Amino acid sequence: MSRRSIDFWILQVVGWLLVVWFAVTQCFAALFWDQAVAWELQDGPERVTEVGVAFWYGFAFGDLVFYTPLLAAGLIGVWIGTGWGRIALAAALGITVYWPIVALAAVIVARDAPGWHLDEIGIYWAILIPIIVWAVWGLWRLARTV
Repeated sequence: MSRRSIDFWILQVVGWLLVVWFAVTQCFAALFWDQAVAWELQDGPERVTEVGVAFWYGFAFGDLVFYTPLLAAGLIGVWIGTGWGRIALAAALGITVYWPIVALAAVIVARDAPGWHLDEIGIYWAILIPIIVWAVWGLWRLARTV
């Protein structure tokens, strides 16, 4: 992929926005859950139950120890033009397709569960669908440049 192509810049800019978003919301929450809930970066048990908190915390912890570093490494590797960067970015993009699908499914299936009070699920659709589209497009774009 040409470093100066619009595709390169779309992958880089959106990718780095996601890295920052995950550092602020997910990684911070994995380290300081109560503070993240207080700042409304995450939902507490009064909104999603203790099981919901465990589920969301699991994602936050996985994002801290694996996904966010992998995405950043892939973006850096593609920036400098390495083969490992393309592999890392492709792996991160695969995860980026997967996790929003899981999150959307959980929000939809749990919407009528006792103790689950996420009334504004439209925001999940508005944020997660474009992320899925970007990641699928990014995988397609990386595959085309092999």
